[in-house]
Amino acid sequence: MALPREYTNQACSMVRALEIVGERWTLLIVRDAFFGVRRFSDFVEHLGIPRAVLTERLEFLIGEGVLERVPGPGKRSEYTLTAKGRELWPVIRALVAWGDQHYAPAGRRRVFVHAGCDGEVAQSGTCQRCGDPVTPAETVMTPGPGLPPPPEHSQVSAILSQPRPLLQPIH
Repeated sequence: MALPREYTNQACSMVRALEIVGERWTLLIVRDAFFGVRRFSDFVEHLGIPRAVLTERLEFLIGEGVLERVPGPGKRSEYTLTAKGRELWPVIRALVAWGDQHYAPAGRRRVFVHAGCDGEVAQSGTCQRCGDPVTPAETVMTPGPGLPPPPEHSQVSAILSQPRPLLQPIH
């Protein structure tokens, strides 16, 4: 049985949220934006997403207020998370943890660390060392034991395989 495209008869906020972020590529785009990917070409390279699909997803996320288009170097545009987009960090963090727990037999691929004290960030979003809540701007992404080596042809993957603060542009 095919699912309806819209869920207007459902009285649940999760339904509306899934209409925004439930499409196959959307949370990967948002995740990469947290990781510092900002340029169209870098999203294409890192995700392997078709250009037409990326164009449609970026426009949709801009329209929903999750991303904004900002001037980049030269005539390029860049895409950054809005405050509304940054509110998705607990969702991204939880999905990464769930995926690592169930689908990463070699171990976690990325570890999130509190920049203030180098303590690991728990799934709850608090630092396991100091107990403080940790925002994305206070988080450093480090490679975990299960992170495979980056493909030789992917400069973006190579950058993202090194320890780096979240939200910091990769270029």
